[in-house]
Amino acid sequence: MQNSARSEVPRLSPDGRFQHVAVDLLGRFMLEDQREFPCRVESMSPGDLAVATPVTPREGERIILYVDHVGRIEGAVNGVFQGGYSMDIAGTERRREKLAAQLTWLANRHELDLPEDRRHERIQPGNPMSPLTLPDEKIVQVRIIDLSLSGAAVRAAGKPAIGSRVALANIRGRVVRHLEDGFAIEFAAVQQRDTLEATFR
Repeated sequence: MQNSARSEVPRLSPDGRFQHVAVDLLGRFMLEDQREFPCRVESMSPGDLAVATPVTPREGERIILYVDHVGRIEGAVNGVFQGGYSMDIAGTERRREKLAAQLTWLANRHELDLPEDRRHERIQPGNPMSPLTLPDEKIVQVRIIDLSLSGAAVRAAGKPAIGSRVALANIRGRVVRHLEDGFAIEFAAVQQRDTLEATFR
């Protein structure tokens, strides 16, 4: 069935650069001296991105960045601002095309209700009980009522706010919706079936 939502696709602006898509993705970046720091990518195009972080690298510094849903990105800092920096993304034309496809998915997944769909096969956990780490680092036990390669629905006494960062066992994710007796989690990255089976056996 055709979806009536308007798709947001990264396009070239008049100056020949890709327009940015607003995102909210956790990540980590490594400086040239190999120190690593957490960060959040706030906007991104196939050619460059903007990062929020209290650590300010120097202009021109080479950065290696690992971003949820996207993977490894390399590039050089092209500007710094209070609370973050921007960087050009190094890569081939094929890599840019792949990033454009990933950004299109990220920009439209909530409009298209993608966390609800059945693109990823369901997994039957051997042990439905699992520890869950809440945003305040408190650990509680929850019951898994639905599990797939991309997320899980759990039964729990409390419901963290939508958008809260949590970890089911050792798998990071965020709360994407509330259920009558729990909530649903979208994993930060699509998991391998054997990894899930080993984690929840």
